Amino acid sequence: MGITRRQFMRVSAAGLAASTVGALGFGDAGDALAAGVRPFKLERATETRNACPYCAVSCGVLIYSLGDRSKNARSEVIHVEGDPDHPVNRGTLCPRGAAVLDFVRSPNRLKYPMHRKAGSDKFERVSWDFAMDRIARLMKDDRDKNFVAKNRDGVTVNRWVSTGFFGTSSQSNEAGYLTYKLARATGILGLENQARI
Repeated sequence: MGITRRQFMRVSAAGLAASTVGALGFGDAGDALAAGVRPFKLERATETRNACPYCAVSCGVLIYSLGDRSKNARSEVIHVEGDPDHPVNRGTLCPRGAAVLDFVRSPNRLKYPMHRKAGSDKFERVSWDFAMDRIARLMKDDRDKNFVAKNRDGVTVNRWVSTGFFGTSSQSNEAGYLTYKLARATGILGLENQARI
């Protein structure tokens, strides 16, 4: 929202008048002026710092939400902007980053795990426990079936080549290191990262 020259002059004149009246002994004039100023729309919002989820740059974003979880009021994101204190983007956002609010509010966004049973034509909502257990079970079964302990020459290689791992780039160095170590500990050779795509 921009301010015009005329608006600036009005606010400056009102501030000068209020401070002059206050200096003459009318102390409540400044309070009356402050009460007449419209509050900033994000004043009541909760500010959360995060990283943009779209690409490998990981620009900093400020997410503003309204709602009080302590009173069981559902929190809702109302505004997203670039973080001026972030060393990567210094408050600027690309068009995709500027549209993060649309991503958050999209009716097509998945908010919970979905599972399609064999032979079914639709996805059904499942619990996080079910999803994690199923992923772990499928990975274990595939690893047991396709794990290569030794190559043709009898050299120990400990490879699992039938499964790949795709990591995110919007994470810290420490989280990236742990992701790499987890994938390599299982024997996965196909390790890719969003930052390289």
